[in-house]
Amino acid sequence: MAAPLAPERRALVPSGVSGMSRAERLCVATGVFLCLSGLVHLVVFLVDGGPWYGPVSWRKPVTFGLSFGLTLIAVTWVTSYLRIGARRRAALLVVFAADCVVEVAGITLQAWRRVPSHLNTETPFATAVAMTLAVGGGVLVVVLSAFAAAAFRRRPGGPPGMVLALRSGFAILMVALLSGAAMIARGVVLSRTGHQQAAYDSTASLKPLHGVSLHAVLVLPALVPLLARTSWSEVARQRVLYAAVGAYAAAVLVAGIRAGLTW
Repeated sequence: MAAPLAPERRALVPSGVSGMSRAERLCVATGVFLCLSGLVHLVVFLVDGGPWYGPVSWRKPVTFGLSFGLTLIAVTWVTSYLRIGARRRAALLVVFAADCVVEVAGITLQAWRRVPSHLNTETPFATAVAMTLAVGGGVLVVVLSAFAAAAFRRRPGGPPGMVLALRSGFAILMVALLSGAAMIARGVVLSRTGHQQAAYDSTASLKPLHGVSLHAVLVLPALVPLLARTSWSEVARQRVLYAAVGAYAAAVLVAGIRAGLTW
């Protein structure tokens, strides 16, 4: 049975630290830690130098740390509006947090070893890391798809506009998951057929689509409390939100067309 919601008390993070459950506090703390890890590796990049792009780069622990950290915090917040059982939500969040740590840890480890992380099957250890990251990606798909299904199965709670923002955010997030899965699938095929460098290069065309669509679940719901702080009428706020959803969807469409032309 779904736990009762108190959407009027939900801020950018649920009810402040004192009002958060143990699982929520764990996830937010983990998200902050992952963001800090990304920032630390940005400093490492500035000091150590090296290429920003490519399969061996400090870019990966920077972007993955920040991206996974922000996504974990965002998902912890937005799922508080879903009509989903408290125990089920807590379990999914903890699994998601653990998976985020595993993903960032594997990528960071390989960055320090100066070898590619994803699709790297050149040694048994590298293969084990790459397979762990691939399995972790599958876990991400399952957990986030479960949350997305909950958002559409029952009408979420929250202030006016939150239903549109949540459902749009989760729908666009599915594009990120599909594009990520496509990158891994194509890379694995190329790697196993002896085209290792081509496997590394094959992800480039889908990265913009993956990156743009990944954070809709944070950006769109965050607009709702921000718009609520304005003096605009409810109709005006609704129009701005619809425009934001349309603009985000257009950006994803453009990135998708670009990916399709260069795939």
